[in-house]
Amino acid sequence: MSFEGSTLVDWTAFARARAELGAGFVRILGYFREDGVKSVSVIEQAMRGKSAAAMVIPAHTLKGEARQFGAEPLASLAETIEEIARDCVERQDTCEEALEHVVRLRPLFFETLNLLEREANPLVPRKSAGGFGRRPGGF
Repeated sequence: MSFEGSTLVDWTAFARARAELGAGFVRILGYFREDGVKSVSVIEQAMRGKSAAAMVIPAHTLKGEARQFGAEPLASLAETIEEIARDCVERQDTCEEALEHVVRLRPLFFETLNLLEREANPLVPRKSAGGFGRRPGGF
């Protein structure tokens, strides 16, 4: 499944987070990677184990961290999983209805993470409208 970067990340929210976090931005993005990988794995394990209760906290964590970086589709998917899991816990029911969402979670997480990390990487060339070292008129 492939998404356009513009639909996976709200770049305005991303820029705001980058400005607010300042020098700690790359470190916090690294924590998002670590926490996200763990959360996705725990959610998948909980799904296999049919434990709705075990899905709630990692889905909630992933939702909040994704929103911090402007990754709204990922945050919404995690929120859906969290809500289904909470409902199942309240009803003391199994969580099969979360399966289709859990299956979509890993690819969406990694595709979103790749976009965030690529944008955060200072070594990735950016499009430029000219500037220092460029000759006007294309000489």
